[in-house]
Amino acid sequence: MPRRNRVTPLSDLVADPARGLVYGNRGCLHDADGRIRRRYAGRRWIACRLRFKDWRRGALLQPGRFTELFFLDEATALAAGHRPCALCRRADYDRFGALWAALHPGERGADAIDAHLHAERVAPGRGQRHHDAAVDDLPDGAFVLRDGVPWLVRDGELRRWSPGGYRDRVARPAGERATVVTPPSLVGVLRAGWHGDADVPLLHPSAG
Repeated sequence: MPRRNRVTPLSDLVADPARGLVYGNRGCLHDADGRIRRRYAGRRWIACRLRFKDWRRGALLQPGRFTELFFLDEATALAAGHRPCALCRRADYDRFGALWAALHPGERGADAIDAHLHAERVAPGRGQRHHDAAVDDLPDGAFVLRDGVPWLVRDGELRRWSPGGYRDRVARPAGERATVVTPPSLVGVLRAGWHGDADVPLLHPSAG
């Protein structure tokens, strides 16, 4: 039976048998029986490699340990509010930090980044915070909402997200505004040309 540890662009945790390409965590979210009890624990939300050196992952959802989360791709992780891990993705983290410092002068280090991101991704009541922007101005890799469903911005199209990949395609609506899922600072990072290591793909192959 699938565990409830797949993360959607809306930051929700769902149970789905499809496999993701990106690993991560946001603290211990489960109880001693492995049941998810909270959306997050702390501000350190990270996106990681599926494999790192010779580390071997033990049983999932162990009591008192962080909850192992899985994402379709890094665009999904960014939309949910996660940033590159400083341990298993050190080179990516350093590049991300440089882009962040250019967007937010004076903000350096994981604590400053995570505090800023937390204000952008979490709304009062602990739900996901969304933003408004012109669709024409959004970079590839950002997500918007259409009828409550997350869609990826990709070239001149929008592509509907699903746990197993991107499905329907529609033309990007010109001259319209949209509800943006990806936090504004991470939209800025994408606009600056973000692309991590090949082991952590920005986009699932189904994105084209």
